[in-house]
Amino acid sequence: MGKVGVALAAGCAAAACVVAAVMVGRSVRRRRGWRRVVRVLEELEEGCATTVGRLRQVVDAMAVEMHAGLASEGGSKLKMLLTYVHDLPTGNEKGIYYALDLGGTNFRVLRVKLGGQRCIIEHDVDLQPIPQHLMTSSSVELFDFIATSLKDFVEREENISEPSQRERRELGFTFSFPVKQTSSSSGTLMKWTKGFSIEDAVGRDVSQCLQEALSRKGLDMQVTVLINDTVGTLALGHYHDEDTVAAVIIGTGTNACYLERADAIIKCQGLLTTSAGMVINMEWGNFWSSHLPRTPYDAELDADSPNPNDQGFEKMISGMYLGDIVRRVILRMSQESDVFGPVSSKLHEPFILRTPMVAAMHEDDSSNLNEVAQILKDTLEIPDVPLNVRKLVVKVCDVVTRRAARLAAAGIVGILKKIGRDGNSGMTGGKTKGGSRIKMRRTVVAVEGGLYANYTMFREYLNEAMRQILGEDVAPYVILNVTNDGSGIGAALLAASHSASTITENTNFIVI
Repeated sequence: MGKVGVALAAGCAAAACVVAAVMVGRSVRRRRGWRRVVRVLEELEEGCATTVGRLRQVVDAMAVEMHAGLASEGGSKLKMLLTYVHDLPTGNEKGIYYALDLGGTNFRVLRVKLGGQRCIIEHDVDLQPIPQHLMTSSSVELFDFIATSLKDFVEREENISEPSQRERRELGFTFSFPVKQTSSSSGTLMKWTKGFSIEDAVGRDVSQCLQEALSRKGLDMQVTVLINDTVGTLALGHYHDEDTVAAVIIGTGTNACYLERADAIIKCQGLLTTSAGMVINMEWGNFWSSHLPRTPYDAELDADSPNPNDQGFEKMISGMYLGDIVRRVILRMSQESDVFGPVSSKLHEPFILRTPMVAAMHEDDSSNLNEVAQILKDTLEIPDVPLNVRKLVVKVCDVVTRRAARLAAAGIVGILKKIGRDGNSGMTGGKTKGGSRIKMRRTVVAVEGGLYANYTMFREYLNEAMRQILGEDVAPYVILNVTNDGSGIGAALLAASHSASTITENTNFIVI
């Protein structure tokens, strides 16, 4: 071999060495990058851990905060608001009742016909958008518009053109804005949210505003109850099953209410004289405890929110926030490694990844996780994600969802503990001191909201945690019943149970 051949061979060998070194270097960097991403996942799992022991600590903390909130105003992060609702539907109600559900840029009007024996014969619904200009106008203009729509609906449904000569129509009013309740049918608006800003309505009784508008429009209808959607869910649950003692909404937002003994509501002793109990609106989204498993992603989300240090429980369990927690985790992974490719600018956009997308990725059962790949590409602009990385994303969705569901379960058991329905208090316990069994009380919780009703993995994780916390002796006696449209049908049912024509017939007063 000549000198030229030797030099050429040496050059080829050197080039081969360089290529090999580059390949080895890339492989090493990929492995290191993958290890960093896996470490992010491991830290997330550790931070979101919800052992049964920790969940029982959350249960105890919820019960303690409930006691404190009932003892005095401002005594707890839980507001424990009085609703003045004493009479829940029994199933014996008959007649036609109306409901108005106002909670956003649309409102709904319902007409519900009840036939007794827990039978809803029919119900009709009309959805109306609220014109943008009325959201910042005056209280008279807003409520006149609503009253006009309500009158048109009544006349259309009853097929009349003149006011009916029958008994006065009765209406349940679901008003999903901050209100200080003053009776079961009245409450003062504290502030507007959701884009409304009508200054002359703040500080006024919203039921009176609606009642005056109904009078101006010549509609003979009485606002019988003023509630929020959670109380409506409890009413609907109780109508179908008299063992229903609490209601929870787990959807975009979250809240809970339950039946409380009158003598346990210390902050209003003296006000309750004729009833054994009252429905308490917990506003549990604001619950907080050091036992809640908080991660840096939760802290960042809270700091970036319009209401930092507020609604801490809601930010960990509700549909409004789960998608954004997942987005923040994926962003961190992208910053730690190039497994997702270059960091997408979309990962910096808050709430671009919504919880329904998280559910779709989490429940993707295709062999190649095609739904995961599609959402990453279309929503986050992260194309060509390898299968192992898609599996990583599914695991992130699983960790965040599992924590949320299990914490929601702990919250529910906290309510049951407060009222002695968790199997560890009084006559509801599974065993006596001698070990013999005693009769358990059947306990039903009404649950509403898309997160529980439509997200299968969330529902399964919540149900599993309920069984683990309560134990095998007690869990079979606690039933979660899914309801639909507590804010509408539930309001009409409460109008019926508080009606002057039926209240004397209902002898099934609240039993706790």
